[in-house]
Amino acid sequence: MKALIERLEKKFRVTDPVMQRADETFFTVDKADAVALITHLREREGFTHLSFLTAVDWLEDGKFQLTYLLNNNAMKADVGVRVFLDRERPVMESVHHLWKQAATYQRELKEMFGIDFPGSPRIDEPFILEGWHDIPPYRRDFDTKKYSEETYFPRPGRTTHDPADYMKQKLYPEE
Repeated sequence: MKALIERLEKKFRVTDPVMQRADETFFTVDKADAVALITHLREREGFTHLSFLTAVDWLEDGKFQLTYLLNNNAMKADVGVRVFLDRERPVMESVHHLWKQAATYQRELKEMFGIDFPGSPRIDEPFILEGWHDIPPYRRDFDTKKYSEETYFPRPGRTTHDPADYMKQKLYPEE
């Protein structure tokens, strides 16, 4: 994997390499270079399987982190390509032309985080949240408790227990 990173550093602006294991490494690349690098990994380095595409909301930093996990079956190795997007305008070029299943991941990320992938098939169609008009629910500034209180009614007979106190009562009922 070290040799792979060295080859990539010569062609792309690869930063922050992290070897999770001997067969798994992660690194960061600029948004402008990401699709070219991912294409290179697929076409030249044998990383032919997109295992997943996911996002992390770094609210305090004003960024989203996309992670593309690619697998090279012959090497039995994985590479995680991290890309940071501006949280105020989260737009990323699509990779659905490389892997058809990427369109599904991208639809989910659009709906749950608000990250757009222009040109990706069916990107603007509802994925799970039909009729949703609120902030995307996987963003960290989405207030889950407030949404639940406004949307769902309390059911009679239900009680809420503070977990620490409840466990003390269950474990030490005599005290």
